[in-house]
Amino acid sequence: MKYIRKVGRTLKRWFYVRRFHLKDVHPTFYMAGHSCVASDLKAGAYVFVGPNCLVYPGVSIGAYTMLANDVQIVGGDHNFKTPGVPMIFAGREERKNTKIGRDCWIGARSIIMTGVEIGDGAIVAAGSVVTKDVEAYSIYAGVPARKIKSRFDNEEDIERHKRFLNLSPEQLDLSMVQYAPPIF
Repeated sequence: MKYIRKVGRTLKRWFYVRRFHLKDVHPTFYMAGHSCVASDLKAGAYVFVGPNCLVYPGVSIGAYTMLANDVQIVGGDHNFKTPGVPMIFAGREERKNTKIGRDCWIGARSIIMTGVEIGDGAIVAAGSVVTKDVEAYSIYAGVPARKIKSRFDNEEDIERHKRFLNLSPEQLDLSMVQYAPPIF
C-alpha cells in the first residue's frame, strides 16, 4: 500500500510540474490538487502547496515550508494612481517579488500580498492578510497581520533551529524526524 501511495504521489507531482511548466522546484516539492501557480515559482526541498492555492509570478519559497489550503499570494499589480484614467486602462505596476523563507507555515485561507518577505521559521495564522514583511521565527495573525508572539522561547532554540535549516536535504537524517507526508 505504501508503494502504491508513493507512486501515486510521484505521478501527481510529475503531472503538476509538467502542467504548470515548473522548472525551478526541488524534486521533493509537492502540490495538492486544484492549485494554480505561476511557472516561475521557485520552491526548495520538501515544500508543500495545499489544495486550491493561487500563487502569482515572482514567488520563491524556502525549504520545508507549508502552504495550507486556499492560500493566495496576490495583489499589487494594478496602477490606480493615474488621475483621469480608469484602472482597467492604466496598465500594471512593476511586479514585486515575494519571498517566503525556510520552514514557514502559512495557515489556511491566508492572503500574502506580493512584494512581502516572510522570514525563516515564521508562522502566519489561518485567515490572516499579510501586507508587510514578517519577522523570522515569529507568529503573525489578523487582518492586517501583526506579530502576536515569538515561535521559540529563547535565542538558543533559534540558533539550534538555524543550524538545522542550514543543512542540505542530503545531510538530513529523516529517521530522527517525525515526518508524515500529507495524505490526499
